[in-house]
Amino acid sequence: MTVLIEIKVPDVGNVAEIDVVEVLIQAGDVVALEQTVAVLETDKASMELPSSASGTVQQVYIKQGDKVSEGSLIATVLANVDAAVIAAPVEQAVAAPVVVEEKAPTPVPAVVKISAPAVAVTQTDSSKTAHASPSVRLFARELGVDVSRIKTGSGRKGRILKDDVKNFVKKVMAEGIVATGAGIPSIPAVDFSVFGDTEIQKLSKIKRLTGQNLSRVWLNLPMVTYHEEADITEMEAFRNALNTNKAKGELKITGLMFIIKALVAAMQQFPNFNASLSADGEQLILKKYFNIGVAVDTPKGLVVPVLRDVNNKTVNELAAEIAEKSEKARQGKLLPADMQGGCMTISSLGGIGGMAFTPIVNAPEVAILGVTRAKMQPVWDGKEFKPRLMLPLDLTYDHRVIDGAEGAKFMAAIQYYLGDIRRLLL
Repeated sequence: MTVLIEIKVPDVGNVAEIDVVEVLIQAGDVVALEQTVAVLETDKASMELPSSASGTVQQVYIKQGDKVSEGSLIATVLANVDAAVIAAPVEQAVAAPVVVEEKAPTPVPAVVKISAPAVAVTQTDSSKTAHASPSVRLFARELGVDVSRIKTGSGRKGRILKDDVKNFVKKVMAEGIVATGAGIPSIPAVDFSVFGDTEIQKLSKIKRLTGQNLSRVWLNLPMVTYHEEADITEMEAFRNALNTNKAKGELKITGLMFIIKALVAAMQQFPNFNASLSADGEQLILKKYFNIGVAVDTPKGLVVPVLRDVNNKTVNELAAEIAEKSEKARQGKLLPADMQGGCMTISSLGGIGGMAFTPIVNAPEVAILGVTRAKMQPVWDGKEFKPRLMLPLDLTYDHRVIDGAEGAKFMAAIQYYLGDIRRLLL
């Protein structure tokens, strides 16, 4: 007896359209369990889709360039019942195996296609907002377009299509304005090849869409960056002592673990930092959970995996989770759900260097903490200069939610906790 296994797109979070970047199988191929069958890409990450069974590929339902969503059928695999291994629902959305019985085929009734009567497209009232599907609305948001400004679409009964959104963008750009209404002149194109040899390298989708999002944030958020230093001399001594007691091969604790814990303690003290503005800017949504995003540099661009319920985890648990998610990020195996639900983000350049920088808020969050490399420097204690290990910190926040005084107090709280990590126990 054999079973026919359907490989489908798993739960990847609230993502309407996922691009098929590469298809690695074809009908007749023999695949092994967990073998990568396709590479998918969202606006935040690329991921390798593993096979949920070992067997022979019967049919492939996607091709490069297609767009899929959760539950879309990727391929069917014919496998012996003893060899078929179906992944758990959380890991892979797989339909129940269908038993393939060896018997004479039954006649298939002819399918008669009946064309629907033509429907005349009626002109809608220009005073009403035309309808648009969720996928079109998501596409419009990615371009920074307010769908309500498109009064009539070219689809059936005036429904807004993607082409309508594109044409709207072209129209407003031609008029010298962007969708937000600000007049921003475009940068003229330059033929750099006239000056010497050049090479064209296509940006990854992650970098393209990250750039769009950061530009959107830069134009819409009044941001302020506050720079400060924290004395982490005792914290670093404690961290080294912890790592000295760890067995060989055991995961080491980095300073980032303590920074995360100090950040959450400050967020509990100042709730406005653990909030988001409503879309209309009229309400502040205060969050009762503490999820921290950590920016990770990958070959394809910057991604931000989210650590959940950080307030309930130890530094050892955080170290293990960061190591796991960072490795998945570098391998392109992060799911969109792994990068959603963050309350505040940390962008650390400590392993590279630098004295200070201005991180951009990861909207809809209202603040982001930047960290650069700590260094020993003389600090006056009232009587003499003493060598202290000082950590530069950079706090960027949305000035619509947080004022300067609150930003300074928040940073002072982080300094307080990092200055003596035992205070986190109080």
